[in-house]
Amino acid sequence: MAQFESSVKHVPYSQERVYNKLSDLNNIDSVRDRIEAMKDKFEGKLEDLSFDRDSLTIKVQGFNLTLRIIEREPLKCIKFEGVQSPIPLNLWIQILPVSEEEAKLKVTIRAEVNMFMKAMVSKPLQDGVEKLADMLAMIPY
Repeated sequence: MAQFESSVKHVPYSQERVYNKLSDLNNIDSVRDRIEAMKDKFEGKLEDLSFDRDSLTIKVQGFNLTLRIIEREPLKCIKFEGVQSPIPLNLWIQILPVSEEEAKLKVTIRAEVNMFMKAMVSKPLQDGVEKLADMLAMIPY
């Protein structure tokens, strides 16, 4: 089991606004233009993105990865599970208040990989979790 954590990102919106936006993935549609613009940051690796209320599917370098929400802890955490992913993984977004109008968030990925695979996937997963956190911090909530 390997775990990858982003650095803590500050968001200039309340914990409640951040949670409410991210806990229903249909809300991502309102920031689709920003996501399209961020594709450059992923250096051509992010090819497509689709979602509904409970799941998000991304196509990265020819691989489809679907993340489905498996648990919502109001205002604090949203947990996802990989569906049809090349390796079993979970992802969660933790949201904590800083003040009434500011929150901080952190993204964590836990993947089941053996020692050989860990050497191959550590850098891409760490980079991915950091870029995902950056993207989430830039959304207008």
